[in-house]
Amino acid sequence: MSPLSNSDLNSVLLALLLLVTLAQLLGHLFVRLRQPKVIGEILAGVILGPSLLGRLPLTADFIQHTVHRSAVLDFVYWIGLLLLMFLSGAETRQLFGRDERRQVAWLTIIGTGLPFAVGLALGPWLVRPSLAGANGNRISLVIILAVGVAVTSVPVVSKIFSDLKILHTRFAHLVLGVAVLEDIFLWLALAVATAVAGKAALQPREVAYHLIATAAFFGLGLTVIPRIVKRINKARFNILARQSPVGYAIAVLLAYCVVAGALDVSLVFAAFLAGFAVVHKKRRLFAEALEAIGKVAFAFFIPIYFAIVGVKLDLIRGFSLWITLAFLLGSCAVKIASVALGGRLAGFRGLDLMNLAITTNARGGPGIVLASVAFDAGIISAKFYTTLVLAAIVTSQAAGTWLDHVLRKGWPLLSSEGVENGGSADREALRIVPPGTPALPMR
Repeated sequence: MSPLSNSDLNSVLLALLLLVTLAQLLGHLFVRLRQPKVIGEILAGVILGPSLLGRLPLTADFIQHTVHRSAVLDFVYWIGLLLLMFLSGAETRQLFGRDERRQVAWLTIIGTGLPFAVGLALGPWLVRPSLAGANGNRISLVIILAVGVAVTSVPVVSKIFSDLKILHTRFAHLVLGVAVLEDIFLWLALAVATAVAGKAALQPREVAYHLIATAAFFGLGLTVIPRIVKRINKARFNILARQSPVGYAIAVLLAYCVVAGALDVSLVFAAFLAGFAVVHKKRRLFAEALEAIGKVAFAFFIPIYFAIVGVKLDLIRGFSLWITLAFLLGSCAVKIASVALGGRLAGFRGLDLMNLAITTNARGGPGIVLASVAFDAGIISAKFYTTLVLAAIVTSQAAGTWLDHVLRKGWPLLSSEGVENGGSADREALRIVPPGTPALPMR
């Protein structure tokens, strides 16, 4: 492999400078506007992509050859995605709890299972050739559609709760518990979709191997392997963990990815499981290491990842208003109705159902990761990719705006929290933050 010339290296460094600077600036602007930071980061990529600057003669060649075709930027993009999934897995492990089991069960089974089932049932009649990428077949495309309808964002919802200072209310715990279980199930479904992508004939033995390998990797990664990693974390022979906790945590991430690559399982899910394994439920071990990794990741790699997601959006040639509106309205209607039904079976009524439904409808980071993974795997077309990303942005904005409106009106997030105090329990919870509570490095 020939080394980069000074000219090529300078172009890559300039692209990185533009991506990270504009992503951070617009991200900060959107935070000031009380919107998810990730939207500003994606907008930075849209500005630098084919929708705006990429159409100008002076910048078109630079955008096309450096941002789109640079192996270095592609590597940074994947590091950002893997770190995002790694940190999301770590936060997922932290958020697991035993409270509100009945409500979480109903909301997960109905609120997630029903939209996913509807997507699978109607998918064969809804998918069209215009939605499929080079490797997209009917099975993988239907799974992507079903996941896109059902997905809820742990990162974005966590960030909204943190910004509104309601992270420690019963409402937040309930929604995050549901979202965690949803994400684990839907990541498995997405892994299955990528496993069968590009196989027009779908050889039974090959498909069976991928499904078994993926399911086994996920199952072991959620049960047995975390216990083994826990023992290794505290073992006396583990010099790396003691001398460089950051290096050890990254080594665990890389080890998971190497094993997944050998088994032909998507690295994205390996990174998620690595974060899930490296953190204890009490999150004491490697807390500082994960915080250090999170600072670097959210300062550089993850903003660039989301910016490149925006670069890939072609709002001129890769956008279909009909497809976007149909998917957005249809998926939101199914998701909101399903969560409302699950919430009613769990014992919630009235405004409680509206709060739960709109909040769990936020697709956020997982919706964007779904789009980018499926697009990179060649499962979906540019038009469907743009649709999934825009749906993630719109639903996340809607959730944040609605919850802010509810709190400004003084309405309770859950009426059961405010029955005895005239609806004031949620507002009191806004001022209660347990000492030593770690900040969530979420989007």
